[in-house]
Amino acid sequence: MPDHNPQNTLRIAVAQSTVRQDPTDVDGLRASAAEVRRFITDAAAAGARLVHFAEGAICFPSKFVMSELGPDEVGPADWNKAEWAVLQEELDQIVALSGELGIWTVIPLVHQLPAPARPYNSMYVVSDQGKIVHRYDERRLSTTKVTWMYSEGDQPVTFDVDGWRFGLALGLDVLFPEIFTEYDQLAVDAVLVSYASTGVSQNAQVGVQARGTAANNTCWVSIATAANPGAGLESGVIDPRGEWVIEGPADGRPAVVVTELQSDEVTLIGRDFRRKTRARVSS
Repeated sequence: MPDHNPQNTLRIAVAQSTVRQDPTDVDGLRASAAEVRRFITDAAAAGARLVHFAEGAICFPSKFVMSELGPDEVGPADWNKAEWAVLQEELDQIVALSGELGIWTVIPLVHQLPAPARPYNSMYVVSDQGKIVHRYDERRLSTTKVTWMYSEGDQPVTFDVDGWRFGLALGLDVLFPEIFTEYDQLAVDAVLVSYASTGVSQNAQVGVQARGTAANNTCWVSIATAANPGAGLESGVIDPRGEWVIEGPADGRPAVVVTELQSDEVTLIGRDFRRKTRARVSS
């Protein structure tokens, strides 16, 4: 993929979402999807070209809820429990709204595969024309996810919006530097990380590591995470120097925040030098 350098700015929105854990709860699924649609509307009204959502923005299935041995023991997930028709209906409405408002939407959702295969933990890319144009499947699964719940993805995904190139990362992908090095080699300008966790110590690690990753790869990093008071990590955007430029409410309430990605000469020179050096060393 050829190098490119964006010469404009791009306004994006990142959501701090209510995360529910029961894909059998129809009312809960509909409430989460309604919040997603409200944030899409708010982002479009604020002039954002893209809105980015957390892992679990519609549902982050609990290992206990899904366990065929549950609810007190973790075991193989019984995905027949999930309200797949409701999930599809709500996704269809999100896709349609994105087209109506002319905004790109990146929304995580479990992707069903034919039985007996486990589903993927995925992110859908919805264009401003109201079409699903890409799907990314989480590649670095936790022990629980890989043992009991999901199939592993194996491919990076990039897409372009108004001259800016984005890569996607989901869940624990954020902890693996090689994911971001690969995206650097694919000439991305920003990586959208969708994440959900209730572990305060791990969340602190994620925030620190994401800042280092942004600086090491001279790229923007957007982190969309759960609305979770006291969890130690808010949704936000990190610039190519590793600094937060915007964060969601520190009290953990659901919200969507908006900022502009910008390119500058120092960032572009550093990015070009690193990419050319990596290409030379690997040749």
